Amino acid sequence: MKAERAGAGTGPAGPTPDNAERPGDALALGPNARRVLEARYLRRDATGAVVETPAQLFHRVARAVAQGELLVGTAEEADRWQATFHNLLASLDFLPNSPVLMNAGTPLGQLAACFVLPVEDTLESIFDALKAMALIQRSGGGTGFAFSRLRPRGDVLASSGGQASGPVSFIRIYDAATEHIKQGGRRRGANMGVLRVDHPDILEFVDAKRDGGLQNFNLSVAVTDDFMDAAAAGRSYELVHPGTGRVVGRLAAREVFDRIVSAAWQTGDPGLIYLDAVNRGNPTPALGRIETTNPCGEVPLLPWESCVLGSVNLARMVRTGGAAPAVDWERLGRTVRAGVRFLDDVIEVTREPLPEIAAATRANRKIGLGVMGFAEFLIRLGVPYDAPEAAAWGDRVMAFVARQAREASRELAAERGVFPNWERSVHAAAGDRLRNATLLSVAPTGTLAIIAGTSGGIEPLFALAYRRRHSLGGEPLVEVNPVFLHGLDARGLDVERILDAVLDAGTLRGVPDVPPDLARLFVTATEVPVHAHLAIQQAFQRHVDNAVSKTINLPEEADPADVAEAYLEAWRLGLKGVTVYRSGSRAGQVLELGAGEDMTAREYFARCDPGGCRL
Repeated sequence: MKAERAGAGTGPAGPTPDNAERPGDALALGPNARRVLEARYLRRDATGAVVETPAQLFHRVARAVAQGELLVGTAEEADRWQATFHNLLASLDFLPNSPVLMNAGTPLGQLAACFVLPVEDTLESIFDALKAMALIQRSGGGTGFAFSRLRPRGDVLASSGGQASGPVSFIRIYDAATEHIKQGGRRRGANMGVLRVDHPDILEFVDAKRDGGLQNFNLSVAVTDDFMDAAAAGRSYELVHPGTGRVVGRLAAREVFDRIVSAAWQTGDPGLIYLDAVNRGNPTPALGRIETTNPCGEVPLLPWESCVLGSVNLARMVRTGGAAPAVDWERLGRTVRAGVRFLDDVIEVTREPLPEIAAATRANRKIGLGVMGFAEFLIRLGVPYDAPEAAAWGDRVMAFVARQAREASRELAAERGVFPNWERSVHAAAGDRLRNATLLSVAPTGTLAIIAGTSGGIEPLFALAYRRRHSLGGEPLVEVNPVFLHGLDARGLDVERILDAVLDAGTLRGVPDVPPDLARLFVTATEVPVHAHLAIQQAFQRHVDNAVSKTINLPEEADPADVAEAYLEAWRLGLKGVTVYRSGSRAGQVLELGAGEDMTAREYFARCDPGGCRL
């Protein structure tokens, strides 16, 4: 077996103790990180040749973002924060969303990851939104749409006497356009399409992916508490014409819910957005109700708003050199506070693609600071992902992050002023002077986690070892999670034999002579029961003012009842949204456990950043 021992994880040596003292850490990037950086992030010349190193990328980004300091401070302060931001990035303790890495310090200069565009029930609005989508995706952003205002299929058009084609037809037009746009010239765009459950075309929307297509859209049904109550009680509910507000029909809520479940079991779509829970957390209700989210579901936004994201690498917040592993709370707090300032500066220096976006974004200054590497964080602490202690750790860590982030935003407000819409926000009512209307969001961090060498977002490990085919032919290279490898070495186990077995099965389950506690510690995504997935999501959502990106991974043999359980329990737990993915349910699946899997395609199942794979 030819092993290239790179992949997820920071390696057996563990994290360095101080992110401010090791800016050279970025030069020790693993081979997967270097491949991703070269393919998507490093600058190229007119011939397409790479003309930037990873170290130069981090300098470019730190310098560009620190220019935001010049608007309120001195050149000396900007230089000081540039050094802080560089150390923050180069240590891999924190990484911002992909457009920052791609575009900071370049003529394009568009740095936000996620946008929501309004779609009103006119041909002009529909195609204005399509044009805006193209401009956003060209610059590296992902777009979310609520199609709930569009009249249903078959409605008579007063202007021509013809019939409306309905929301799904326009979603297909948007999807086709996205197919031909690459984000920042590096990858195809990503979209979220949302339809209210009481829209007359809801069943067509639910079934939209059963026959393939819409590969550039994640779909979610916006359900209300009333609908979920009706589904649980076996009642019917009303369908409402979006233009007139008239009731135009009734459906059995449980039958619609079961249709959603069946489609999700078959295709992975649609997910659910719990609309009332989302709006209970809306920081600016006076500006309107939230109707949709960004492509991966972690940021509910009002029309024309954008959001900048960044993630703290929790795997590097565990000290492993002492008698027992321990969380470095001081380092975590320092990283969170610097990350909040970094993201606020990003808003200052970004070049929005449209004036409407600039106005809405700067009026609320929403940021989404989150985490990645949670699965590796738990492993370093010796806690299985599906153990009750894992959810307790998620609760404790995110509560700490929330406190530090809020304090950092208060300090920025004292220094720079509150966000312009503060007086119309819930924060004003509470007397809490903040620089940012929202602060926290847990994104999937697909490619970012590969760069950081850790697990994505708050997801469990998808697999422990991977076979990667390469273009030169011959025997595939084997890539092993370094934390897993270190765990085997530390136990004095037969590493080569166990790796061979894991590559065939994808997990440690059933591998002979593996200690039960080790198999429990290195549990993989499809081994985690639904309730444990949801417990982790709830633990983080409890402290996050935006939303949490999380997939409930199910094994191929799971049945629709498992999907129904996830959707009902997520609502009962007060989550803002949920996605279920059953292994093997999507045609052309690019990553499978065990033999033949492609490590570099792992982001497909990490819901990207905003990459366009799955909510």
